[in-house]
Amino acid sequence: MVHTKINGFALGMVILLAGCNQKKQDSPFEKLLSGPPYRALSDSIRKEPRRDELYFRRAVLLNQNDHVEPALADFRTAWYLNPRENYALGVATILLEKNADSAIVFLRQALTRLPRSFLLRLSLARACVMRNQSGEALRIAEELLLENPQQVDVLKMKADLLGKMGRPREAISTLESAYALAPQDLELNYLLALKYAEAANPRVLQLADSMIRHGARQIRGEPHYYKGIYYANSNNPARAIAEFDEAIRKDYYLLEAYIEKGAIFYEQRRYREAQGVFQLANTISPAFPDAYYWLARCQEALGQKQEAILNYRRAYGLDKTFTKAKEAADRLAGAP
Repeated sequence: MVHTKINGFALGMVILLAGCNQKKQDSPFEKLLSGPPYRALSDSIRKEPRRDELYFRRAVLLNQNDHVEPALADFRTAWYLNPRENYALGVATILLEKNADSAIVFLRQALTRLPRSFLLRLSLARACVMRNQSGEALRIAEELLLENPQQVDVLKMKADLLGKMGRPREAISTLESAYALAPQDLELNYLLALKYAEAANPRVLQLADSMIRHGARQIRGEPHYYKGIYYANSNNPARAIAEFDEAIRKDYYLLEAYIEKGAIFYEQRRYREAQGVFQLANTISPAFPDAYYWLARCQEALGQKQEAILNYRRAYGLDKTFTKAKEAADRLAGAP
């Protein structure tokens, strides 16, 4: 591990600035830091302001108690005093929750000091994902996998990125590599089953049946849901509906199964039946935007214009990224 030391003058400036900030910029935290449970650490910091581990310990405690801003300040001070990986991760973790752009800037700077840090590079990849910089995130993930090809979480990230970039076959191949390493990983089973189902790959049937036979107690309706998607994409709507019904029977709250079942009825122009399915989903979860959207589509098909507009708007109101719901409402509202 490479460590770049701060020279004596620079270190002195850090301490001086930290002291100034304690009086000026950090004054809103003074009362907090001088009280329990931080008082002992704060007293130690005043006596030994160059001890980086004291700032780190106080930062961890502050963060555990949801005092994010003073925690970030302490993590930063610890990092500037001594550029250790765990200090940088403390800064990066908070920045990732606040502002991915700031996290990217910090992580790139930190990596100039610790260029081989696996965790810092992984954090940078995650920040890039958050900023929709898929190409850069994929490059980092592949670099990490060249060094350690058995990193299952990185394989999952790579597969997700490949899927977003329109490369489904590579995404499936990557998930298969991860599954070979960790077949017991429940999330991985779900990810691979969904990819198989979306691609109408019959391997989903074997995987789903395996989950049903050997699955943990938390596995309920999902295997049948994935089989239903497979049959829907394989032009076998009757089998698909049967699997979605079984998924719902095993898990009444598996809302996605209602949507898929109702969508089949909608595609078959069985609008009344589809409407009933979506209304049931809304009864179970009144805050589920997809159900309002599909309900509105049924109402539009049945000539119930005002009801459709209302439910399109409800869908958009619950999820502001649901722009096609807003567009549908605007289109209907402007229609003669």
